[in-house]
Amino acid sequence: MKILVIGGGGREHALSLAISQSPLCSDLHMAPGNPGMVPLGTCHKANIEDTDALFSLAVSLAPDLVVIGPEAPLVAGLADRLADADIAAFGPSAAAAMLEGSKDFARQICASKQVPQPHFQAFTNAEDALAHAKDLNGYCVIKADGLAAGKGVVVCDDMDEAGPAIIKMLGGQFGSASASILIEERIEGPEISAFALIDGTNAIWLASAQDHKRAYDDDKGPNTGGMGAVSPSPLMTEALRNQIMDEVITPVAEAMAEAGTPYHGVLYAGLMLTTDGPKVIEFNCRFGDPEAEVILPRMETDLLAMICDLKEGKLQRASLCDDAAVTVIMASNGYPGAYEKGSVIAGLDEAATPEHVTIYHAGTAHDAGGRLVASGGRVLAVTALGKDIAQARPAAYEAVAQVKWDDGFYRRDIAKSAAERT
Repeated sequence: MKILVIGGGGREHALSLAISQSPLCSDLHMAPGNPGMVPLGTCHKANIEDTDALFSLAVSLAPDLVVIGPEAPLVAGLADRLADADIAAFGPSAAAAMLEGSKDFARQICASKQVPQPHFQAFTNAEDALAHAKDLNGYCVIKADGLAAGKGVVVCDDMDEAGPAIIKMLGGQFGSASASILIEERIEGPEISAFALIDGTNAIWLASAQDHKRAYDDDKGPNTGGMGAVSPSPLMTEALRNQIMDEVITPVAEAMAEAGTPYHGVLYAGLMLTTDGPKVIEFNCRFGDPEAEVILPRMETDLLAMICDLKEGKLQRASLCDDAAVTVIMASNGYPGAYEKGSVIAGLDEAATPEHVTIYHAGTAHDAGGRLVASGGRVLAVTALGKDIAQARPAAYEAVAQVKWDDGFYRRDIAKSAAERT
């Protein structure tokens, strides 16, 4: 099969590596790809925000399947356009991707099926939003309604934090994505990421993970797209998995089908385990990043075969190994704020020498001299497998220590609490 993977981050590197290992894959293309993905197939220059160009590339390549990694092309309707051109695509329609494209839409879908979630209210007017936040004493969560690359969420303790966040977002901080905002009740408890496969009507469990969103150790600093992850989540039990499927995943799949927007693909539910049970924080309409970098290395099932079966309406329960995986994100200094590009990175071959270590490229490029340089905020995802989290965690950090990069930083407590539970 000829496969085209859309995207060029760590998630797409993980997807491409897994797909390249399938005996079904004979010709792999990636757009835009990255330096780490070059050995896997052919990379094509592309802008993932340019849906027209991505569609034209797919038409010219005539692949058997297009795997869409990032959320932006999905929300923009790339899967729909490909379907209209009789090109098979893995990923939900634009209407179904609104589960991620609009937080208000997702909340309304949950409300229609009484899916557990925090209380919320949407606003387009700053005066009304500020008044509501004051009623909560500023103790709330403020979210841009649309896509903001993982940066459109502010967890506030008081009005000194809530007020400026409201003004900035409704003032255009994230463009049209923050023309509307949600102010949500702050709920408490550990977080867990749940992944399921949905074929439009049926849903089955895929995997669990635990992400680390804050930029700095001890969950300090601003929210990011993710600074590390572990899979499986040490909090996951069979009873909890069944509860998540019964109370969250299956009802949401049913609500989407009933609304005439059936969901096809991977659904990622970000949940908080409160004293009242799991509650939905957010949905993603694709594999998470960096969760993909810890889930896919554990998969024993042929990923490409699983995708093909789902496309044919045959849900295949994925088999994951008993090993644990830990990934540590190495990011550019300044991320998630302003950062400089072009700093040189070395030592990756040495870092990835152990068989149980994989380094996924998330934001890298080659400079004019052919040197590997940082080109993004999140730059590398260093993943290690171990018989348990306590073994995988030090292996990941040993690999991180081998990377020679003076202009980056990383959290030193990824999976620390998880390792202590095992």
